[in-house]
Amino acid sequence: MNKYLKLLDKGSLFAGITESEISALLSCLSAKEQRYQKDEFIYRAGDVISTVAIVLEGIVYIINEDFWGNRSILTEIEEGHMFGETYACIGKPLEVYAVAGRDTVILTADIGKILNFCSNACTYHNRLVRNFINILANRNRELTLKLEHMSQRTTREKLLSYLSEQSRRAGSPSFEIPFNRQQLADYLAVDRSAMSAELSRMRDEGIIEFERNKFRLLLPREE
Repeated sequence: MNKYLKLLDKGSLFAGITESEISALLSCLSAKEQRYQKDEFIYRAGDVISTVAIVLEGIVYIINEDFWGNRSILTEIEEGHMFGETYACIGKPLEVYAVAGRDTVILTADIGKILNFCSNACTYHNRLVRNFINILANRNRELTLKLEHMSQRTTREKLLSYLSEQSRRAGSPSFEIPFNRQQLADYLAVDRSAMSAELSRMRDEGIIEFERNKFRLLLPREE
């Protein structure tokens, strides 16, 4: 666990808490390290959880699946970030799946011990709770952004909305997205073949350049 302390120190849940304080907190929170192989389920729909999870290595996809097995990626959880907090708080069965996008290590922590101060009355526990509330607010913002992409009518408009948001987030017209083509199609809820064809047309029209998951947005060519 010690090799992950720097990551946790930079992560949103433990932001502003020193490595030595984190070490003490992990014991108070009954934290456990768990490992998963690529495509292995971490949580399944119907599970009832009482822990939150932080990605220490790898990436986790939060996936929705309908009755017929059609999947769409709701969001991706990168290293240092947390997932499962909503369902852990309300104690209701999961309605989504959490899947390891590649070989992944996560840290789980008891939600009750996050929200309730330990008997040692850690002075840094106040900071932990404030960070937790901030994460919930940011998660709501992420869902709002996805709804913005999904509300676009055409595949092109969905792609432009998503790629523009990724460019803003990177602070550059050049950026890398965390999805391959199938995952991006699932995330935007569009047909992969139609999306790939649209990306090619956008490239031919001088709107974007791309190679695998690396993109560059282009300004209109001057006549």
